[in-house]
Amino acid sequence: MNDALLKKLAKPLIVAATLIWGSTFFLLKDTLDDVDPLFLLAFRFTFAAVLLALVFRKRWKGVDAAYWRQGGLMGLFLFAAYTVQTYGLMGTTPGKNAFFTSVYCVIVPFLYWLTDRRKPTVFHVAAAFLCVAGVGLVSWDGGFVLSWGDGLTLISGLLYAFHIVAATRFSLKRDVFILTVIQFGTAAVCCWIGTLFFTHGVPVDGLPARAWWVLVYLAVAATSMALLFQNIGQKYTEPAAAALLLALEAPFGVAFSVIFTDEAPTPLMYLGFAVIFLAVVCSETEFKFLRPKAKA
Repeated sequence: MNDALLKKLAKPLIVAATLIWGSTFFLLKDTLDDVDPLFLLAFRFTFAAVLLALVFRKRWKGVDAAYWRQGGLMGLFLFAAYTVQTYGLMGTTPGKNAFFTSVYCVIVPFLYWLTDRRKPTVFHVAAAFLCVAGVGLVSWDGGFVLSWGDGLTLISGLLYAFHIVAATRFSLKRDVFILTVIQFGTAAVCCWIGTLFFTHGVPVDGLPARAWWVLVYLAVAATSMALLFQNIGQKYTEPAAAALLLALEAPFGVAFSVIFTDEAPTPLMYLGFAVIFLAVVCSETEFKFLRPKAKA
């Protein structure tokens, strides 16, 4: 595919990625009744790592120890974030899991402040306050009610923020596709260790056919395909516009949950979702898309 065609497809591909990711929340919620979270993640990361390693096999020349060290650290953050988020989903609704995870967008600028001394802008500070307000609205039920699943999901948002900062720093002079394969492989190894030592083992028998289909969908579509869509889309899209489109994952997650499950958010929860989404847009774009472009 040539650059001209990829530029035309860039934004639709980003939206397609967020649509795929949004569809995973309710599927995961149902599948966790049959599959242990660690085995689910082990299968997902292993399948994706092998698939991408084969697709990008010609890029492996020149891989040195730094690739394994940096990709391995990214994989550890990815393993921690996905594991905490998946366990959190067991104690909350798919919609709340989707929105609470998205707080990583608000946390990232403050982590950059700690690591690179990049002071957050007034938009980042405003986004942080909006995010806290949104979480409060979503959690309000005659009082502030935050379930253990909500708490784990918020922690996963922090872990995703660490992963994003690590990925950004390490990918500057590295092949992002190879780093991705290594981090998937690292996360897969961690998940297999957890599956063997902290669960009932690998469920080779007894899984319903639907669970296997969901596992394959998560590995191929939600991990390998959606990541490729995101990489292509961001390469040919302005950062502010790409960030805004990526923030669609959370509302897509709620929409799928409402359509395909019995989740029925209250008006106050919808208001909270809207405030969290506004916080993400504020932090990621600083509303640059609303400002008129300067004439050349």
